[in-house]
Amino acid sequence: MKVIGLIGGMSWQSTATYYSELNRMARSRLGGLHSAKILLWSFDFAEVEALQAAGNWETATTVMIKAAQALERGGADCIAICTNTMHMMYEQVQAVVSIPLIHIADGAASAIKAAGCNKPLLLATKHTMEKDFYRGRLVSEHGVDAMVPNEDDRDYVHQIIYGELCAGKILSASKTCYLDIAEKAFKVGADSIIFGCTEIGLLVSADDFDRPAFDTTKLHCEALMDFALQED
Repeated sequence: MKVIGLIGGMSWQSTATYYSELNRMARSRLGGLHSAKILLWSFDFAEVEALQAAGNWETATTVMIKAAQALERGGADCIAICTNTMHMMYEQVQAVVSIPLIHIADGAASAIKAAGCNKPLLLATKHTMEKDFYRGRLVSEHGVDAMVPNEDDRDYVHQIIYGELCAGKILSASKTCYLDIAEKAFKVGADSIIFGCTEIGLLVSADDFDRPAFDTTKLHCEALMDFALQED
C-alpha cells in the first residue's frame, strides 16, 4: 500500500473525516486489520483563514508548498489538499513536488458524469464559488458546467461554513438554509449538487436531496485509496 500525504487542518473537522474514511476504505477493501498508511500535515486553521480573508494568496501558496514538500520528504507517495478552497494553488504546489497531487475536483467530476449529470449546483466557500480555479477546471478538464447560488445565498453558504461548520457547530436552521438554496437551484436547471466544501457533508447528506449529490470529501478519499492500492 502506498503512503497518502494529507495537507489538513483546514478545518480539522473535515480532516478527521478524511482520516476515518481512508481507514474505513482500507479495511473494507483489504479486510482484516488493514488500515491506511497516512502522513498528516495539519495547519492551525486560524492562520490560514487569516491569509484567505486578507486575500494574501501569495503567502498562502508558500505555506502550502512547504507542507507538500515536507510530506514528500517524509515518504508520502501522493498528496491530497484536504479542502476545496486551497486547490486555488494546485498548479504551484504540484510544480514543486515529484509525486502526484490528487485534485479534489477530478473525482467529483467523474462521479457527476457517471451519474449522467452535467449542471450541478456548487455549494462551497465564496472563494471556490466565485473564482475560476474550481469551476474552470470542471469545465475545461471534464465538460461539467457547475452553477452557483445568487450573491446573497453565496454569503449565507460561506458564513455557515466558516462561522459554524469549521467550529464544529451543526445547526438545523443552517441545514434548512442549504436545502432551500438547493431547491431554488433545482427549479432553474441544476440537475445535481456538489458538496464543494469538505465540511458540508457534516451538515447535509445525499439523502436530503431528490437529485444526485456528490460529497467531494468522500470522493476525494476514494480517489486517494484507488491510488494507494495501485500496483507499481
